[in-house]
Amino acid sequence: MSPLWLAAGLILIFTVLWDAFETVVLPRTATRRLRLAGIYFRATWLPWARAARGFRSDGRRERFLAIYGPVSVLGLLVVWAVALIVGFALLQSALGSRLVLDTGPAGFTVDLYLSGTTFFTLGLGDVRPIGAVARLLTVIESGMGFAFLAIVIAYFPVIYQCFSRREVRITLLDAWAGSPPTAGEVLRRLADARELDALRAFLKDWEYWCSELLESHISYPMIAFFRSQHQRQSWVSALAAVLDLSALVLVGIDEVPTWQAHVTFAIARHAVVDLTQVLRAPRRTGDVDRLPAADLEHLRRELEESGLRPARSAAADVGLAELRRSYEPYVLGLGELLMMPVPPWWQRSPRRDNWQTSTNRGAAPDL
Repeated sequence: MSPLWLAAGLILIFTVLWDAFETVVLPRTATRRLRLAGIYFRATWLPWARAARGFRSDGRRERFLAIYGPVSVLGLLVVWAVALIVGFALLQSALGSRLVLDTGPAGFTVDLYLSGTTFFTLGLGDVRPIGAVARLLTVIESGMGFAFLAIVIAYFPVIYQCFSRREVRITLLDAWAGSPPTAGEVLRRLADARELDALRAFLKDWEYWCSELLESHISYPMIAFFRSQHQRQSWVSALAAVLDLSALVLVGIDEVPTWQAHVTFAIARHAVVDLTQVLRAPRRTGDVDRLPAADLEHLRRELEESGLRPARSAAADVGLAELRRSYEPYVLGLGELLMMPVPPWWQRSPRRDNWQTSTNRGAAPDL
C-alpha cells in the first residue's frame, strides 16, 4: 500500500464531499476562505469577465456574461465528479491496483477507468476488483455516484426557483422606477400620479425581496452570477435603487412617513454588506461620488417640480451623506465585481422603459 497515494485520495474525496455539503446542503454561508467552490468561481469568473470587456456592444457583452451563471454551475458539478473519480482511483492504486482485467495489465489508467465506470454506475464488468477492501471501495463509490445524481436532480430546481423569485420583482420594478431603476424616478412617478400613498406598500414589498435575496444568495452564492433577462436590469441595480430611495425618505420628505423606509433600509444594507463579504467583492471608498452637491440640488429641484418637498438643510445633507457611506462602497464593489452597473440617483435624460421597447408580438427588448 502506498501511504502517499492513500492520503491524497482520502484528502481529495473529503475535500469534495465537504465542499458539496457546504455549497448545496448547508443553509448558511461557509466561513472558510479556502474552499474548492470559491477557488473554482474566482478562477473561472475573472477570465470570463476579462473576455467580456472585449465586446464593444453592450447587448453582446450582456449575452456573453449571461452564459456564465448556468455554465459555471454545470462546470462545478463536473469538477466535483472528476475529483471524486480521481480520488477513488488513487485509493485503488494505493491498494496495489488489485483488479482483474479481461485484457492488458493493471495500472493507474485502469484504476481511473474502474473508478469512472463505477461512479456513473455503468457496470461494464470488464474490470473487476479483487479483495474485500477493493470491493468495498467500489460499492462505496457506486453509492456515491447515485447520491451525486440525486444532488444534481435536486440542485437545479432550487437554483432556478431562487433565481425566478428574484427576477419577478426586478421585472415589476421597471414600470415603477424606469430602466435602469432610480430612486428619483420612483418618487417622481408616484408624485405625478398622485399615488404617493403607494410608497409604503412598495417599500414593504422590497423589504421582503431584500430578505429573500439575502437568504438565497448566502445559501447559493452562484445565483449572484445569474443575470436578469433584460438589459439595464440587475439585482445589484435594484438593490441600489431601493437603498437610495429609502435614504431619501429617511432624510426627510414632507408628509412621507419614515418608518417603513427605516426597516427597508436596514434589511437592504444588511443584504449588500453580507453579500459583499460572501462574494469577496472589493469595497470602493472615496474614488466614486454618485451624488455630488450639484446633482443633489438637481434631484431636489426635480422632486419639487413634481410637488414633493424634500428636506433642505445642513443636517439633511449630513444625514444623507452618512447613510450613503454606510452602503455605497459595498454596492459599487458588487457592481464592479459582477459587471452590473450601479444606476444613478435619477434619470438624467428621458429613457423608455423596457416594457415600452418590446414589439407588438411580445418579443424581448432589442439588445
